[in-house]
Amino acid sequence: MATRIPPFNSQQLEAACRVLADTERGLSGTQIERLLQEIEVADTSPSITKWKRLFNALAEVQNKHQMGNALIMFINRAMNPVNYARDPGMFARRRDELNVVLAFSGFYVRDDGKVAYADKATTLGVARARAGRLKAALENRVVHAEVLNYCRAELLDENYFHAVFEASKGVAERIRSLSGLTSDGADLVNKAFAGQQPVLVLGPLSTESEKSEQRGFSNLLIGLFGAVRNPLAHAPKTNWPMSEQDALDILTLVSLIHRKLDGVQKVAAVSTRLQ
Repeated sequence: MATRIPPFNSQQLEAACRVLADTERGLSGTQIERLLQEIEVADTSPSITKWKRLFNALAEVQNKHQMGNALIMFINRAMNPVNYARDPGMFARRRDELNVVLAFSGFYVRDDGKVAYADKATTLGVARARAGRLKAALENRVVHAEVLNYCRAELLDENYFHAVFEASKGVAERIRSLSGLTSDGADLVNKAFAGQQPVLVLGPLSTESEKSEQRGFSNLLIGLFGAVRNPLAHAPKTNWPMSEQDALDILTLVSLIHRKLDGVQKVAAVSTRLQ
């Protein structure tokens, strides 16, 4: 973020520092020292408690310049995913805790560790919801990992409309990856799963039941694109309300589709007849 960010109040700054420099799970003293050096902020009190040390350093530079950029710069470096290669769970926990705190200031930490703008939360309940209520509900349903791969940023902001849109686009992208095809929508589905020579098959297609399942799965995919993805692509968010329950149900359907795609086989120049 190159723009000038208004100063954070002392409560917001303290809360962020407590997450980043928690006594047991936070950054080490050495890490704090290095990161402060990287953003060219003086380490004014290196011998005190870690979170207070970080708070004092960031508060001083914020008061001096009357802007909150230093905290954002520090978080961007502290949350670099490369630093969490051996402990991705720590990245997720720290990000979620920061998102609760930052929600009150109109920011959140994306999956790539960078801070981005979000609508300000006014209550702790809204902040916690934005930090992952829908994501938690999906995890409780044990949804396929591919669902979250395409909509994590949107989920953090409780943006149901775009979460569903991105997840449904992800289905098309995965079909293209599995099949080698380049088309989209119903045309992609028909070339990949329908006709006398489908590119992708759910099974041997040697029985009428197997052929029926193949046709049904093809129709299910066309239904997803026709009833969900295509309208979302062309309608403003304000004209297409998306409730939490609708989002959960649609994303669960997308999960089922990905589980089916896990088992498909690509057919190489073999005449596989569905009719």
